[in-house]
Amino acid sequence: MPQTIVESKTKTTIIGFDQPFCVIGERINPTGRKALAAQLEAGDFCTVEKDALEQVACGAAMLDVNAGVVFHSNPNPNETEPPLMRKMIRMIQEIVDVPLCIDSSVPDALEAGLEVCGGRPLVNSITGEEERLEAILPLIKKYNVPVVAISNDDTGISEDPEVRFQVARRIVERAADFGISAHDIIVDPLAMPVGAVPTACLQVFELVRRLRRELGVNTTCGASNVSFGLPNRQGLTAAFLPIAIASGMTSAIMNPIRDQEMEAVRAADLLCNNDANAAVWIKANKPATTVTAKGRRRRRAG
Repeated sequence: MPQTIVESKTKTTIIGFDQPFCVIGERINPTGRKALAAQLEAGDFCTVEKDALEQVACGAAMLDVNAGVVFHSNPNPNETEPPLMRKMIRMIQEIVDVPLCIDSSVPDALEAGLEVCGGRPLVNSITGEEERLEAILPLIKKYNVPVVAISNDDTGISEDPEVRFQVARRIVERAADFGISAHDIIVDPLAMPVGAVPTACLQVFELVRRLRRELGVNTTCGASNVSFGLPNRQGLTAAFLPIAIASGMTSAIMNPIRDQEMEAVRAADLLCNNDANAAVWIKANKPATTVTAKGRRRRRAG
């Protein structure tokens, strides 16, 4: 079975069909977070530090790191994003020891992150545009790291799942031209909002099964995309994740701070036989205890 190996300085995470679902924490990303963007432009990393610690404490196996801030003083991301990415990765590595996912659309920012990141990080991402493939695949080969492959190309995001599958196939084939194994390609089949595309989730489930069966690749997605624009987003995402996992999805970029979603992941791991002896499920659901006046431990009613 294909296994994608990611590492921090001292820890290894394996993404694979017979492995626990890999939760990639999404919160270190200024997109849509004006306060965080302002902090980063000012050189203040307090929220990044808080988000890193909290996500790992809540069960994230990896952390996505995005430095995509548009500086008011200099709106050119090719100049501002690489040094910011270096600072963020160095700081995060000082306080948590989990593999990182270096997330940028700027090739120089990706390389800046790869230069300072210990272990074997994941790169996020490439797409099917030839220009993007030519810019990013040499980096993947140079640093011997895995990469997220998003199933869109210069024609945009197709609503036809067959088109998205063929884009993924072409990325895997082009990666092979550079000597990059399919084991190091994690395909994002693009989970679109179900409120806008009613069959979006059904398409993803079928694509994940097909990507596993025909290309032998691991898969991921931005899990919260499916619930965009709808009420009770956490409940909907929590319902999506176990079905995606049962279909063969092996990771997701998501918010580990949301208890309902993490519980859904743990349940799916157990039901799909990826939680040996139910150890993770039992630990997470162990009844809390109190100490009585006489020093006896008593279970709280659940």
